Amino acid sequence: MNPPARSAAVDSLLVVDDSVVQRTHAVALCRELGVRTVHEAASGAEALALLESLARPPDLVIVDLEMPVMDGVELIERMHARKLAIPLVVASSRELALIQTVEAVARNLGMTVLAAVRKPLLLSTLRQAFGDFQASGLVRQDADASASAGEPLCAEALARAIAQGEIDVHYQPKVDMATGIVRGVEALARWSLPSGSPVRPDRFIALAEREGLILDLTRGVMARALAQAAHWNAHGLHLSMAINLSPAVLDGASLVQEIVDLLAVHALEADQVVFEVTEGSVVDGLGAALGVLARLRLKGFGLSIDDYGTGFSSLGQLARIPFTELKIDRSFVHGACRNDNLRVILQSALDLARQLGLVAVAEGIETIEDWRLVQACGCNIGQGYLIARPMPAGDLLPWLKTHQRRLHELRLARPEQGLAR
Repeated sequence: MNPPARSAAVDSLLVVDDSVVQRTHAVALCRELGVRTVHEAASGAEALALLESLARPPDLVIVDLEMPVMDGVELIERMHARKLAIPLVVASSRELALIQTVEAVARNLGMTVLAAVRKPLLLSTLRQAFGDFQASGLVRQDADASASAGEPLCAEALARAIAQGEIDVHYQPKVDMATGIVRGVEALARWSLPSGSPVRPDRFIALAEREGLILDLTRGVMARALAQAAHWNAHGLHLSMAINLSPAVLDGASLVQEIVDLLAVHALEADQVVFEVTEGSVVDGLGAALGVLARLRLKGFGLSIDDYGTGFSSLGQLARIPFTELKIDRSFVHGACRNDNLRVILQSALDLARQLGLVAVAEGIETIEDWRLVQACGCNIGQGYLIARPMPAGDLLPWLKTHQRRLHELRLARPEQGLAR
């Protein structure tokens, strides 16, 4: 008998199900896929106790919904409360609409859901989930998080890093959905502690916003990103540069002039730069934020509404702000090929962007199935781990040479209007 072909990513896993038959079935599938360590729990309470006792958390948790003492929904909520951000596979005998609602609950909590399916659990479902786990870089992210988790962050350390230019900038490609050709990049701040441990961006950006350091951080990222764009221009590589603007910087009276001056220093045109703002950015302090955004648009910069669909004010924002780009949140992109509700929402957002004359960008494209669906729905630009992870500037040119060999694969399905059925 041939030994099972072990997954390169999934080494350990927890199966939570009160049915011995279903649990045994799931364990057998995991063994067949080569998972070395499979833990079992018969209820949410038992699972939570086990997770808190393990020296190393499992890579994945397969969770049932209907269980005694603590059901699957409560387990997910308690995992979130205890910061057990372990990717999930939700499998239940209940109706698909309910399962997808639980998936939405988990995603809204910031949990990663690799699959949400009806039982019986299939080998193909787990294989796909394991592939998504590996393709999405979750192994690396968990390592990064654990590396810096024990090192406390302080405002003084962050302020010093900003002042000394120690905040690095990585760039994630944005590609044309019809051709696969790279059209631009998004600039993303990265910080490593003196020990070498990387700090998750959500941690240090939140710290910068709380401690009044976000404007200095934004200035530093912009300066490096625009200098890099100018360098690429000089070498014949003309890419749009997307830069994130925190809500906390949108009330700065001098921000627009600072950006214009910085653009002049690097001899760049405004239409090469796109500023991304989240849906909630202009809810508080509406007047000041609107003024800044209007002035940026008057100067010729592009404006992107980021994480579209995750807030409650999307349509109102689109009506009163001169956006040029609509960026659809990854929660409506990755896995939409297996979820009818997500697919309809994705198509609706793309239709809206088209009717408003906005460039549509889909983020979170992590599998070729995601790519094919977004392509078939008529999206303009794609971004995600299937294409590339954020990388240092020096890695972009070598990556481009490798990416050229993938263009034929990405162009196989021509974009069409409407959903692919």
